[in-house]
Amino acid sequence: MALFERSRRTTDEDYLAANDAATRALSVTAVETDFVAGVYGKLASVYDIVFGPTLHAGRLQALQRMAISPGDRILEVGVGTGLNLTLYPKDCQITGIDLSDSMLEKAHERVAKHELEHVSLWQMDATSIAFPDDSYDIVYAPYLISVVPDPVAVVREMRRVCRPGGRIIVLNHFRSSGTILSAIERAISPFTVHIGFKSDLDLPAFLAQAELTPVSIEKVNIPPIWSLVTCIKD
Repeated sequence: MALFERSRRTTDEDYLAANDAATRALSVTAVETDFVAGVYGKLASVYDIVFGPTLHAGRLQALQRMAISPGDRILEVGVGTGLNLTLYPKDCQITGIDLSDSMLEKAHERVAKHELEHVSLWQMDATSIAFPDDSYDIVYAPYLISVVPDPVAVVREMRRVCRPGGRIIVLNHFRSSGTILSAIERAISPFTVHIGFKSDLDLPAFLAQAELTPVSIEKVNIPPIWSLVTCIKD
């Protein structure tokens, strides 16, 4: 069930809130590209065990929201060890990109093991995707946005390579709206980046600065502290 609805009436408070979201910092934690690559290089050997089953429900829900049709071209940004690759139907074309060569090595092993001939993998920085405009029907970032140095730059690239009318889907943890939990997430964010994510990424600020208008935002996984954001490119 969608948890996001566009307001029918714009008030002064709405405008001020949107303006604040568009300018405020996304997180208290800053990271560099080399740091991210180093973290995931260390996690590659244990990633499937630690983050496989616990986050799988969100992956399945994201696949449903994609509404994949035969022949669709899908770009997975931050493909990691390739946990999603066996979930896609074989009558579509899958491209996966990731910055970490250690993670991609695991993804290549998965592709070979399951004979996924419809999948191609590339080592690539998500802030500079080396594909033409409007190349993909679906562009998907699973559990990626809260660790990259510049989430807004990543999503702008995702939108660029997505065709008009295509789907842009982000599956990620964002900071809680509750005062107490939000404060805790801010406090621990400098530490959680060492296990692969910032715990305090601001969803309203992210959406405003990335100029994304979701058609739905859903809570997924158990506990439901991750968000599945589905957008349609205008």
